[in-house]
Amino acid sequence: MPAPGDKGSNAGLGALGGRGGPPIPPAGGKGPSVAPAAADPEIPRPPRWLTTLRAQPPAVLGKVLGLACILFVLLIWYLFTAGDSPADRPISPSKLPSPGDVFGSYDKLEERGLADGIIATMVRVLKGFGLAAIVGVVLGVIASSFRAVAAFLNPIVLFGRSLPLAALIPITILWFGIDEKQKEMFIFIASVPFIFSDTVKAISLVPQTYVECAQTLGATRWQIIYKVLFPLALPDIITGLRFLFGLALGYIMLAEAINSREGLGFMINTGERLGLIEQNYLLLIIIGILAYLVDWLLRYMQKYFFFYRKDL
Repeated sequence: MPAPGDKGSNAGLGALGGRGGPPIPPAGGKGPSVAPAAADPEIPRPPRWLTTLRAQPPAVLGKVLGLACILFVLLIWYLFTAGDSPADRPISPSKLPSPGDVFGSYDKLEERGLADGIIATMVRVLKGFGLAAIVGVVLGVIASSFRAVAAFLNPIVLFGRSLPLAALIPITILWFGIDEKQKEMFIFIASVPFIFSDTVKAISLVPQTYVECAQTLGATRWQIIYKVLFPLALPDIITGLRFLFGLALGYIMLAEAINSREGLGFMINTGERLGLIEQNYLLLIIIGILAYLVDWLLRYMQKYFFFYRKDL
């Protein structure tokens, strides 16, 4: 048996590597070379967003794609309205003016009181839609929490959602006259059924697990409603309000056709009577920009207050 200091003993330990450990080279660093470990197989990469269903593009690229869509529409618009004279244009300027004619009419719109018209329209929409949001959300939360209330209100809500908007004009005139109150209540009646339905849907999407957990901790029914169901559904409720506000901004154009002296709808009706086609097209673009700005503001608030929701 070799002594502990013999070279043979060191060589044996180097070959065996102790208790199953890696081979230990003999003193001096000269010993049997160790074969390198096999390369790990390549880690699979996640699929590209461009070829994956329901995948979001990067945030910056998403903005670029949206801008590209706007530029594409403007290009098509320009190509179909290009020409030195109206006879040379593919589409008559009486039907579709060129982008230059439309955006060049902005100064004339300012002379007609564009700023005052925007303020008047936004005030009407905010009053009517704000009241509809309060009533629709409160009733929606109660109805989704107590299904008997939902069964009671469903026929009226279905009727309100199916009612043609044009039919509301003479009804609201009969009930509220032809002044500002009629326009605000028109927005209220037209919006509240949809806000109610969206709120009920948002509350119903809250997992039942949260309700059962609150019941286990001894929460009452009303505590579950205003401490569990409503806070968890609030981001989705605001999403519904974002989309419906754009519709309300379009609804007000119908109401402003009756006994209005200011507002974007009044300006559109006046432009139609006077043949101001370019200005009417520009007013439609301004209405779309206003709806986009309000939607952006509400979405920014969503992301700020509900930062834990990555899907907003």
